[in-house]
Amino acid sequence: MPKPTTPFLKDDLDIYIKQCIQNDRAGQLKIYQLFSPVLYGICLKYMKNEDDAKDVFQEAFVIVFQKIHQYKFEGSFEGWLKRIFINKLIETLNKKKKESFFLDVFDPDTDFVEEEELDIIPIPQEKLLEYIRELPDQYRMVFNLYVFEKMKHREIADKLKISEGTSKSNLNRAKRILQKRILSIKNFKTA
Repeated sequence: MPKPTTPFLKDDLDIYIKQCIQNDRAGQLKIYQLFSPVLYGICLKYMKNEDDAKDVFQEAFVIVFQKIHQYKFEGSFEGWLKRIFINKLIETLNKKKKESFFLDVFDPDTDFVEEEELDIIPIPQEKLLEYIRELPDQYRMVFNLYVFEKMKHREIADKLKISEGTSKSNLNRAKRILQKRILSIKNFKTA
C-alpha cells in the first residue's frame, strides 16, 4: 500500500474531499494515499487472509467514493472512513456465513462475563496479528471491535445483532485463545 509522502494540513484534506465529491481522480488518489495504510491494516485485522482483506479494502474504498458527498465536514474524516470499512467488514463476514455467524448462546455458569486482563508477553506485532486473524470469525470480530475500535459491549451487541452477554463471552474466549497462543511461544522459548 502506498504511504503518504508528505504531511498534510486539514485545509488540504478538505480540498481533497471536495475534489472527490466532484469525482476528481487526483483528489481520490490523495485520499487513497493518505488513508490506505491505516484502512488496509484494519482489513487485515478482521479478515482471515490477505486476499479477503484486499477484496474488502477495494470494495470499501468504492463505497467511500460513492458516499463521500454524505460527509458533512464535521468530526474526524478518518473516523468516518473507518465506520464505512468496519460496516463493510461486518457485512462481508456475515455473507460468508449463510447462517448467523454468531451463536447467541450465553451460559452464565460457564462463560466469563467480567473483563479479564490478558497477560501478554512482548511478541512481534506481525505474530500477534497472525494470531488474531486465526481466531474464529465471531471471536475475532468482537475482539477487534472492542480492543481496536474501543466499542462498548452494548454497541457491539447492537451492531452485530447479538446479546451483550454473547459479546462479553466471545471477547473473553478470544482473549483466552490468544493468551494460550502467546504463552505457548513463551514456553517454547524457555524450553
